[in-house]
Amino acid sequence: MLFLILSGGTIVCQIACVVHCVRNGRNTFWIWPLVFFPMVGCIAYFIVEVLPGMQGNRHVRTMRAQAAKAIDPEREVRAARDALGLADTIANRIRLADALSAVNRPAEAIPLYREAIAAQPLPDPRTETKLSRALFEEGQIDEAQQVIDAIAKPSGQSDRDRLDLLRARIYDHLGRKDDALAIYRDIVTRMPGEEARCRYAALLIDLGRKREALGVLEEVEDRMKRLDRHQRQAEGDMYRWATDTLRELRAAG
Repeated sequence: MLFLILSGGTIVCQIACVVHCVRNGRNTFWIWPLVFFPMVGCIAYFIVEVLPGMQGNRHVRTMRAQAAKAIDPEREVRAARDALGLADTIANRIRLADALSAVNRPAEAIPLYREAIAAQPLPDPRTETKLSRALFEEGQIDEAQQVIDAIAKPSGQSDRDRLDLLRARIYDHLGRKDDALAIYRDIVTRMPGEEARCRYAALLIDLGRKREALGVLEEVEDRMKRLDRHQRQAEGDMYRWATDTLRELRAAG
């Protein structure tokens, strides 16, 4: 039985490779090794003819980046630190701070963001927002609020929404639930991704408004179904929370 399964799989690979070769105008020399040495021929054909063409595919790049991050999460930190060692620029300080923030090391990112902001001749709302976020994640809530309150209103809508998302998180943490709720309600339909919706739902649950939270999470569920597996994996923890919470809300009636 196993032999039949393996044989069938090899035949499918043979056919797929031959079809790919003919349709894409590859060298017909490949047909001979594909026919007479199916397993080795298919592997060689994939490596030489198929894999190079996949390098520019957005999903392949995403998968490769996710795999590299999972295997070596500190890789970008090292690369950014090396770049800063070669050229002590504002951009390289921000890059290192971003890399440290991405691996949950906000305490190390904070001074780098401060130095980058101080070195810039004009206000930089994006970097100031990153500083406020790092302060918030480090537990320095009051200072995070002071920084965010001093940030000039960004000109772009997406930058304003990211700033307001952080502001809502700070307000929520400080107990200003109604203020946070108003911000979430405003930005939830504009922001890409589902972070704003999930945080909005979590706050509604915290306030005892579970029916409203159910509606928000059903929107998350509907949008999640349109994503492929790799897109969902990028924010797997959030989607798992949404799925588990939605199941609990439905079970509770």
